[in-house]
Amino acid sequence: MTLLEDPMARSLPVEPLPPGAQTERRRPRHRGQRVLDRLSLWVPLGLFLLFTLVPLYWMVLFAFRPSGSTSLIPWPITFDHFASVWNGSGFGIYFQNSIITAGATLVVSTVIALLGGYALARFAFRGKTLFLVVMLCTQFIPGAMMLIPLFEIFNTLGLTNNLISLIIADTVFHLPLSLVLMSGFIRNVPVEIEEAAWVDGCTRVQAFRLVVLPLLKPGIVAVGSFAFISAWNNFLFALMFMSQQDRFTVPVGLSYLLGEFGADFGALAAGGLVAILPVVILFAYVQKFLVQGMSAGAVKG
Repeated sequence: MTLLEDPMARSLPVEPLPPGAQTERRRPRHRGQRVLDRLSLWVPLGLFLLFTLVPLYWMVLFAFRPSGSTSLIPWPITFDHFASVWNGSGFGIYFQNSIITAGATLVVSTVIALLGGYALARFAFRGKTLFLVVMLCTQFIPGAMMLIPLFEIFNTLGLTNNLISLIIADTVFHLPLSLVLMSGFIRNVPVEIEEAAWVDGCTRVQAFRLVVLPLLKPGIVAVGSFAFISAWNNFLFALMFMSQQDRFTVPVGLSYLLGEFGADFGALAAGGLVAILPVVILFAYVQKFLVQGMSAGAVKG
């Protein structure tokens, strides 16, 4: 009979381990693992944050530091560079052109994406899969390859040196991604709630406007913000289609601040800060909607 099978052995008192002995034996390993986990999280984030903020710091430094100063702190603060780039370089006109182009691209691409995305999400038709594949494949075509054909088309139509050409080009190039994204958002909205609206007497258009559209707010914000930023940052199209200075957008206007033998870094940094301001404000507002995007079609029971 073994010790475990002996009934008397079961009643033998078992001396407990000293308090904390087993915990002390395992604690170094757990503590070291926690340190490694934190390092593996914070070190890449810290490097990425450093990589992002250092150029922004130098931009702020040159924009607010007086000309000729070598201080690493922008003090005394001056706004002369902003006045110079806004009034002397015509940056106000460039900013206005960018607002018009990016705003029109946002509206047009979002409206078309809503209509086309609804068709792709709710209707079954022959060739839909092939259509989606072709649209996604167009995203692999660099925009630089299309510059000469687009220029010839717009020149024939008399749209060169016209902001309409930029709006059309930016909308066309961003529309495939907008359609795919919007169709995914609409597909997340259960069709049952739309059918319930039909039973209550709504037409398809009314059901879409009253039931589906309010649930698509995160998707609309996401698609619209991507279209706005894409059009705002587009440099090649504006450089190719516009030759008159009063039709330049912000990226092209910034490039003209670089001279042949030098550059006014203060004015260039001030223009860069003005250029990123709308994008920063936009993302500060829409980031909460971007987080809600995947749950846009959720139904509360």
